[in-house]
Amino acid sequence: MAICPGHVSLAWRCAGWLRCAVVLSICGGGVVGVTMPRRAGSEPPAAATAFLPGNGWTTSRRLATPHATQAAAADRDHLYAISSTTVARYCRRSGRLLETATSPSARHLNSGFLHDGNLYLAHSNYPATPHESDIRRYTPGSGTLQLHHTFTDPPGSLVWCVRRDGNWWCCFAHYGEENGRTCLVEYADGGLERERQRLRFPESVVADFDGMSASGGVWAGDTLLASHHHFPVLYQLALPGAADPPGRLKLVAVWRCPFPGQGIAVDPAGAAGGSKAWPRLVGIDRPDRVVVLAEPERE
Repeated sequence: MAICPGHVSLAWRCAGWLRCAVVLSICGGGVVGVTMPRRAGSEPPAAATAFLPGNGWTTSRRLATPHATQAAAADRDHLYAISSTTVARYCRRSGRLLETATSPSARHLNSGFLHDGNLYLAHSNYPATPHESDIRRYTPGSGTLQLHHTFTDPPGSLVWCVRRDGNWWCCFAHYGEENGRTCLVEYADGGLERERQRLRFPESVVADFDGMSASGGVWAGDTLLASHHHFPVLYQLALPGAADPPGRLKLVAVWRCPFPGQGIAVDPAGAAGGSKAWPRLVGIDRPDRVVVLAEPERE
């Protein structure tokens, strides 16, 4: 199990009602991740991640809003809180609500990504089946959500969509015993019609999803940061290399963050801090109905 380049893994296998291995990963003299035993078969939701995360992001600001139930996004002047049906735009400096936007057909918005002045929102018919997924577009000041693209026969429920190197990357989720089918799809030629590649998540990460999926994701250079559904962690992932199994992302490390799951986005305001040179992020604390701004922890 790859946690960090040059790591050392020590594993003990357990018998009886325990499954999996206890994996202690050490890198640069510090513990980066620990996978703890899990009960076999049906079990209640886990109370915490099975990993021991490293220092990642810490809270820099919180903004209370009843719309902070699915995700958040930010630009230099505004904060956006996203619920299942509504986007709420706030003045970043004062915290004042400026506008809400929805549409009659909005059912389950999942996350938001700002691009060329528009907020692109992953949307699905979750929990209904068969899966229906599309991307909605919010232009600030319009007061409405427009349909941007509808996926034909999507490979799951769309939970987030981002752009990297001119292409769309879309994560389609599955849940329960099927959550291993969650996949990240890169579309070719800057559009959303032709798949370039399809990648599944590492098995250790899927096991840690606790029956759920990757609720949010952002690219930071060559690194993909994916959020949990309800644990305050970010999985640092990378594309498979020539020596890696094809068709599956690889786990690099697991980091603490102040978002107990749900959709995240890059916060463009301010310079990134911390020795890792990670971006500032924005997400939500859904139990408290709060938008959370976070910056990398300094070490």
